[in-house]
Amino acid sequence: MTFRFEDFLLDPERRELRRADALIALEPQVFDLLLFLVRNRERVVTRDNLLDAIWNGRVVSESTLTSRINAARRAVGDSGDEQRLIRTIARKGVRFVADVTELSSAATPAAPDKQAAPPPAGLPLPDRPAIAVLPFTNMSGEAEQDYFSDGISEDIITTLSKLRWFFVIARNSSFIYKGRTVHLRQVAEELGVRYVVEGSVRKDGHRVRITAQLNDVATGSHLWAERYDRELADVFAVQDEITEAIVAAIEPQLYAAENFRAQRKPPDSMDAWDLVMRALSHYWRVTRQDHIVAQALLEKAISLDSNYGKALGLLGTSYMFTAHMGWMDMAAALSLAEGAARAAIRADDEDAWAHNAMGHVHLFARRFEHSLAEFEAALRLNPSFALAQGYHGLALSYCGRWQDADEAARRAIRLSPRDPYAPVYLGIAAYARFLGSDYVEAIRLAQEALRQRSDFVGAHRVLTAAAGMAGQTEMADAALKELRRAQPNISLAWIVEFMPIMLAPDRDRYLEGFRRAGMT
Repeated sequence: MTFRFEDFLLDPERRELRRADALIALEPQVFDLLLFLVRNRERVVTRDNLLDAIWNGRVVSESTLTSRINAARRAVGDSGDEQRLIRTIARKGVRFVADVTELSSAATPAAPDKQAAPPPAGLPLPDRPAIAVLPFTNMSGEAEQDYFSDGISEDIITTLSKLRWFFVIARNSSFIYKGRTVHLRQVAEELGVRYVVEGSVRKDGHRVRITAQLNDVATGSHLWAERYDRELADVFAVQDEITEAIVAAIEPQLYAAENFRAQRKPPDSMDAWDLVMRALSHYWRVTRQDHIVAQALLEKAISLDSNYGKALGLLGTSYMFTAHMGWMDMAAALSLAEGAARAAIRADDEDAWAHNAMGHVHLFARRFEHSLAEFEAALRLNPSFALAQGYHGLALSYCGRWQDADEAARRAIRLSPRDPYAPVYLGIAAYARFLGSDYVEAIRLAQEALRQRSDFVGAHRVLTAAAGMAGQTEMADAALKELRRAQPNISLAWIVEFMPIMLAPDRDRYLEGFRRAGMT
């Protein structure tokens, strides 16, 4: 059954909203909400009705619910002031009030199949970076392997859709190109996207080779490409691993591409999204000055949009990182970061960056269980979020769970091996090994972190303490000198006050390492 109201056509089977002949881009959750309101137009729909139908009973914030209703209104040319189609009934709920005509499937055009024509050309780009994942090509010559290549594509779509600041084309639209030779520019025009992911799967005996490539269709450039060779002992485990690796690699490349676009705009014309992209480019450089610039850009973005959850979450995270590095007063940073993190969660409690920021705040406020819970929430929302994975490891290490911490830090490195924060993850792994009394491995990991980033304060700290405990006197002396250059305010008192080590034996052994290195 298809629903017609005004000049709109809402098709549940195709999951499409059209106005005249134009396809209107909608997030899956917003589409579900609009469809539920239309189907239940004879009654007022309560908040609980929406939570049960759209969020499967999971409690979400009032601001999240309001943002989805507003998005549905915008999609049908309505607004909170006008309420022409979607009306708020005070203290009761919302109701779809337009006249609706129900059309049978026979009265609407047939759904496209593999041979059908694609959607009309020239769809406008949405207000967020839009990406389509084409069905990966099965190169095995075995039709029964289609399920595996299709599964890879579908899982990438699903996982990318969790990165809610991107607009991801649904599977039914991108899969109309399966088995067809088509130019990427045509795909971009017909689906209204800027970025396209394509790839192939080749199975050979008990091994599989998967290639993937991210393309910026507007410029004709390849932003990223990778090849993965795996043993095929467990098909679904391999599928999950590859999906995770591809999404973890794609996300920072999209940010980089969007930042490049933002840099070409005149400063006065940049909107909040552009400012966040600029801020991210500085954030990933992992220097004191770049974090200062990033914070200024994020504050400007928030001044333009006070409910921009991602900007608030990133700002809170940046404040805590600069304090942890000894670049900013911890008390001042904690206050600013907590305000930003709580505002981020109020604005959008389904944004992984918001929970990542809150995890940092709880950690350095020594609310350890709350910290672990927030990092775990961030990772549920985005399992490929390497930064949250790494700092979940840091929280675990400060809680004394060094084996879990080591595993989490190494997982972050596997997720994003070319990440500018990889030295940080190595430093976290080094600290975990220190706690496990494996000073040789702690030294190796800290040295590797410093080989990648010679100014990384955290690795200098671990190297100094580990060399001290290992009895490596010359190494410890040299490491302490470098640490004091990188962090002039370092002292035993600073470590006690600002490093939130929960267990007294762990803290005492860390301090002993510094004492043996010559710190007083």
